[in-house]
Amino acid sequence: MYNNFDLQAERQPILAILREVIDAPQKLPVAAFDKLVRRHPRPAGGLFSRSDLISAYRQMAGTHGLPPFDPVIVERLRRKPIRTSSGVTPVTVLTKPFPCPGECIFCPNDVRMPKSYLSDEPGAQRAEQNGFDPYLQTYTRLQAYYNLGHPTEKIEIIVLGGTWSFYPETYQIWFIKRIFDALHDFGDGVDNRPQVEAALAVGSQLHPQNNITNVTVYGVDMGRSYNQVVQDIYRDEMTRSKGVARAIDGGHQRSPIDEFATWEELEEAHRRNESAPCRAVGLVVETRPDHIDTAEVLRARRLGCTKVQIGFQSLNDDVLAINKRGHDVAATRRAVTLLRKAGFKIHAHWMPNLYGSSPQMDIADYRKMFDDPDFRPDELKVYPCSLIESAELMQRYQDGSWRPYDEDELLDVLTACFMYTPEYCRLTRVIRDIPGTDIVVGNQKTNFRQIVENRLAERGQRSPDIRAREIRQRRVTMDDLTLDVIHYTANSADEVFLQFITAERDIAGFLRLSLPHADAAPLTAELTGCAMIREVHVYGQAVDIGASVPGRAQHLGLGSQLIDHAARIAAERGYKRLAVISSVGTREYYRGRGFTDGALYQIRAL
Repeated sequence: MYNNFDLQAERQPILAILREVIDAPQKLPVAAFDKLVRRHPRPAGGLFSRSDLISAYRQMAGTHGLPPFDPVIVERLRRKPIRTSSGVTPVTVLTKPFPCPGECIFCPNDVRMPKSYLSDEPGAQRAEQNGFDPYLQTYTRLQAYYNLGHPTEKIEIIVLGGTWSFYPETYQIWFIKRIFDALHDFGDGVDNRPQVEAALAVGSQLHPQNNITNVTVYGVDMGRSYNQVVQDIYRDEMTRSKGVARAIDGGHQRSPIDEFATWEELEEAHRRNESAPCRAVGLVVETRPDHIDTAEVLRARRLGCTKVQIGFQSLNDDVLAINKRGHDVAATRRAVTLLRKAGFKIHAHWMPNLYGSSPQMDIADYRKMFDDPDFRPDELKVYPCSLIESAELMQRYQDGSWRPYDEDELLDVLTACFMYTPEYCRLTRVIRDIPGTDIVVGNQKTNFRQIVENRLAERGQRSPDIRAREIRQRRVTMDDLTLDVIHYTANSADEVFLQFITAERDIAGFLRLSLPHADAAPLTAELTGCAMIREVHVYGQAVDIGASVPGRAQHLGLGSQLIDHAARIAAERGYKRLAVISSVGTREYYRGRGFTDGALYQIRAL
C-alpha cells in the first residue's frame, strides 16, 4: 500500500518536511505547506505529494527521531479532510449500463453509463476505468483514501446507477458480495485486482479496452431510446448473470467477474464484516418510487441496506406526467410509507426547473415535501434540471416551451428552499456535479450551495439543515453540548429527532427514533411491538475504530447516550422493544449496547 518512491534515497528531504509539519503549532495552511515542500524537493527532481509523505510517515513513525504513529499527524498531512468530516468514509460505486424502466425527458441518455449518469462525471469516470466491477471500484477507492491519509475502517457504501430494483436479483447479490470481498481484502492487505482485471479483459465488454462503443443518443430526434441502444451494444452483458447462474449450476468454476453469488455467500460475507478491519457502517442504493413494494424493501434489507435514495423529482402529478416520469405522487407516498416502516433512512432527490414548473411552483412543491407528513425525507439532493444534449428535453427547449432559470431565479428558489428545510433533514448535495461542457444551456456553477449560503450570510441567516450545522473539524466537550429533541409526525409513525448541539445549534450527533402508529402493521413479524432507531450518527472528522483523539465528538460517547435517551422515550410511550436497522459493520457496536440479533434487525428489550 506504499507509494512508488525510494525511501532510502529520499529519506533526508522527507524527514525535513515531516519534522516541520510535526513541530508546527497547528496544521499548516495550504500555501505554507506547498512552500515547505518546494524547499525540500525530491533529489532526482520534482516534489513530494501528500500521499508520498503520508506513506513515508507510516513507515518511519517511531524511528529517525519521529514520534510514534499519531493520527493527528496524518491529519496534518491530509489535504481534503472534509471528505471524511461527516464521521464516515464514503465509497461510491456504479452499477453497469442496463435498461431503465423510466422514460424521463430530463434524463441524460449516455449509453456508456447506467441511466441518468454521464461518462465525464468524476464518479462515473472511476467506474468506467474499473469496468464497472464492484470489487475494483471499491478497492481502488479505498486505496486512494488510504494514500491520502483518510481512515478506511468505517465505510459508507453508496451504490448508484439507474434503478437498482430493476437489476436482476442475482446481479444485486453478487454486486454487494463483491463489495464486501474488496473491503475484506483491503483490510487484510490482500490485493486481487490483477486477477479481476485479467478476467475482465477477456470476459467482459465493459473492460476499458473492450468498451469501444461510440453510439450517441440525441435528444432532438430520439430515433432510438437508451434502452434500445444499451440492449443492442451490450447484448452479451444483458444476459451474463443468467448465463453464469446456469453454468455454475452445471459445475462451472466461478470467475472473479461471474455475476453470481448466493444469499448464503452474502450472509457469510456479512458475518465476516462484523469484526473486519474495514467495515461497512452504511449501505445505500437508489431506486424509483414505483419499484418499491414490501418484497423489494425486505430484499434491500437482506442485502444489508440501511438507506435508500429515491427519486421524488416533483410532488405535482401534472409535472410528473408531462416529464414522462412514469409514476404519480401516490406511488411516492406508498414508497415512503414502506421505507419508513422498515426503518430505512429516506434520501430523496428533488428537481426544480422541470418542464411545466416555475419558480413559484417549485417553492410551493418544496414546502409540500415537509408540510405533508407523507414525505418529510431525512436527506435530500436538490438537482435543478440541467439541459443535456442526449435528453429528450432538448425538444422542449428548441420549441420554446422550456427554458432554464436564470441565475437570479435559481438563487431565489434555492434560498427559499434552504430556509424552509427543517433541522432534521440534511441537504446532502445542491447542484449535480455535471461538467459544464455537457450542459447545453443554463447554470454551470457547481458551487451554487456556496452562493446560496453567501446570500443567507449577508442577511444574517443560515440554512437550518444538518449539513450546514455539522461541527466537522471543531473539537468539543460535553460541556459544549446540550440535548435537543424535535417531534414531528410522519405517514406511519411519530418521529423523534434527538440531537446534541452547541449553543449556536451546530450539531455533534443525532438519532432518528420512529414510533409506529398503532394502526401501522409491521412489515415483518420481528418488528411487532417495536419502536425503531432508524439512524445514529456522530459527526466530526472520521477516526479509526478504537482510535482516540482528544476533543473528537466520535469519542465522547454521544451514540450510547442518544440510544439510552431513545430507549427511555420508547418505554414511556409504551413500547416493549426497541429495534435498530443496523448496518453490518455496526452489529458488534449494538450488541455491546444490549441489542440481540434478529433476522433483519437487532432488538433490545425495554
